[in-house]
Amino acid sequence: MSEFEWDPDIFLATMLGEIPGYEELQDAVAAAAQGWNVLELGTGTGETAVRILARSPGARWTGIDASEAMLEHARERLSDADLRVQRLEDPLPEGPFDLVVSVLAVHHLDGPAKRDLFRRITEVSDFFVLGDLVVAERAEDAAIEIDWVMDLPSTVPEQIAWLEEAGFEVEASYVRPDLAVFVARRTSGLATT
Repeated sequence: MSEFEWDPDIFLATMLGEIPGYEELQDAVAAAAQGWNVLELGTGTGETAVRILARSPGARWTGIDASEAMLEHARERLSDADLRVQRLEDPLPEGPFDLVVSVLAVHHLDGPAKRDLFRRITEVSDFFVLGDLVVAERAEDAAIEIDWVMDLPSTVPEQIAWLEEAGFEVEASYVRPDLAVFVARRTSGLATT
């Protein structure tokens, strides 16, 4: 993953300007995400957490992000949350969690790292909701510019396969041709290491 650092003061404006469908993606994830003990991967400024917590007031929130500056901004909005500087490639916080959620963070991992992350999620939760940038089925339908340095999106079928390989049953829907929401559940219980 790159060492790129977002500016938390302009992060939301940047997302709204560069990601057509950003609001719809956040709304779709919030509608699908239910849990009282939640782990968020890539908390950023807390935008996803605020939306989900509005639907589940009182939920316990643990969030990780590689950027201390982003988490400082999130702490202003999420005073009761346990927010940690941590990369997606690092061991996940100890669970169990009712829900693991991530919006626009996992696409920064390459395919093997995504596959590994999905497996590691099963060690802490049976429920994962992912909203992220994906490779559009038809290149001409993509509206979001992919730089292929920081952005390493995968196709929807690839991610479904990796989630299923990890033991999830997956439903995927498109918010736009290049934004998708994956709702992944396991019925067999948490994996053990």
